[in-house]
Amino acid sequence: MKKAYDVVVVGGGIAGLTAAAYCARSGLSVLLCEKQDRTGGLVNSFKRNGFVYDQGIRAIENSGIVFPMLKQLGIEMNWVRSLVTLAIGSEKVIVTDTESLSEYQKMLDRLFPQNIADIALIMDEIRKITRYMDVLYGIDNPLFLDNYQDLGYVRKTLLPWLMRYLGTIGKIDRLNEPVVAYLSRFTKNKALIDIIAQHFFADTPTFFALSYFGLYCEYQYPKGGTGKLTDALYTYLKEHGVDVLLDCPVTAVDIEKHTLLDGIAYKKLIWAADLKALYRSVDEKQLSTKTLRFKRNLETKHGGDSIFTCYLAVDLPPSYFERLSTPHLFYTPSLVGQSTVDQTALDGSCHDKQKIKAYLKAYCAATTYEISIPALRDGSLAPEGRTGLIISTLASYQLFEKIEKDGWYEEAKFFVQDCMLEVLSGGIYPSLSEHVLDAFSASPLTLSRLTANSDGAITGWSFTEGEVAVVHSLKHITKSVKTSLPDVLQTGQWTFSPSGLPISIMTGKLASQEVIKQLKRSGA
Repeated sequence: MKKAYDVVVVGGGIAGLTAAAYCARSGLSVLLCEKQDRTGGLVNSFKRNGFVYDQGIRAIENSGIVFPMLKQLGIEMNWVRSLVTLAIGSEKVIVTDTESLSEYQKMLDRLFPQNIADIALIMDEIRKITRYMDVLYGIDNPLFLDNYQDLGYVRKTLLPWLMRYLGTIGKIDRLNEPVVAYLSRFTKNKALIDIIAQHFFADTPTFFALSYFGLYCEYQYPKGGTGKLTDALYTYLKEHGVDVLLDCPVTAVDIEKHTLLDGIAYKKLIWAADLKALYRSVDEKQLSTKTLRFKRNLETKHGGDSIFTCYLAVDLPPSYFERLSTPHLFYTPSLVGQSTVDQTALDGSCHDKQKIKAYLKAYCAATTYEISIPALRDGSLAPEGRTGLIISTLASYQLFEKIEKDGWYEEAKFFVQDCMLEVLSGGIYPSLSEHVLDAFSASPLTLSRLTANSDGAITGWSFTEGEVAVVHSLKHITKSVKTSLPDVLQTGQWTFSPSGLPISIMTGKLASQEVIKQLKRSGA
């Protein structure tokens, strides 16, 4: 391993892998440092007793970014479409294309017959946002084109798209209001609002939330599990001479000497990990007054919602589940809505175990679950005649942190797991609990320990604390990767808000592009 590199990338999630791949592709010497014993972060899969489970993201939306990125890097993978089912109680709709919105509207009409007029107004808004999405992702993102020599493509496709994009981006930025507040303009029925919005993070901006009805149409799944995507990028790095250090947390960066770890030198540093950790790793004496203020403001901010995930292995064949839903399911067991659940247990001063358990049980009955069934996409991901399920719901990091301090963390995990099983067995999967071969779970604390993400967040910053600390306008996304630290760039979910996998990949490409440009300009 070298002691000096053109670029050091800290963080081996999807953004860090992307940034490292593009830097290596340009011929730069690159070192990637990753805290865990493997790369991938929240895009990973693992095997247990013959079952393959996805550790983080359950499916991948292309968004005009993922497939063009792979094509540009020359990476070939096998993909299958991952259809989404939206189920509420005993009602369900399979999302095949944007026309499925009509079926979704009919389902809501049946469930809330007193709010048909309200539902029509809301669906008009969702369709409007879906049209914006069609513009935004209407072509492969130009960022992933190597050149613009095809003048016919530029004239007939790229320029007309760019004009539509510029006309749409301002409309998108104006849809920054929290989705629940936005929906409240059209209906006073809190349960209806909950059913539409409760599987999104608290105060999620309207565009980010309601655009998902369009994104469901293009969910894709890599054969072998979602981790195959980051495995392919890791293979690319090794084939292109990137040095990779695993089990290597970076806790100190000397921005004056351009060094980290045991004196490893860099010309440019790309930080693809938790942003708080970057500023904590730098001696405050090396920070300007402005940067120090930014750091202290950052410390007051929190990560967004996390998730609680229950992993199940059952002795039921995939065909049992295939009759009930597609491989990817959003399931809301009842119409009561989360807003009806007493929230006092979330107060930091509440340490009453029974009150907290009552909250958890009520929450499990009212929440929306994201359920993924890998074997319905790829039969090799479970033993024959058996099925693995990944069942997640939003969860509070602060609540589980409090529970751990109070000494009943493992008990709480089992309790939530049992509550989830009870809800599913009494609903969409009758008697599921009688067929469980193996069950284990991951809480927000698990995610925090694995990834070092603040508050176990899975899409960066919380939306509940006012202005987020980073760029959050698509018009300015190219600025999102820049920092006030000399020769340091940032990328990933903490860099732009709101974020998801495609945005993380885009910021990875933008950071690498900026590094390549700066090094070329300096003649380094």
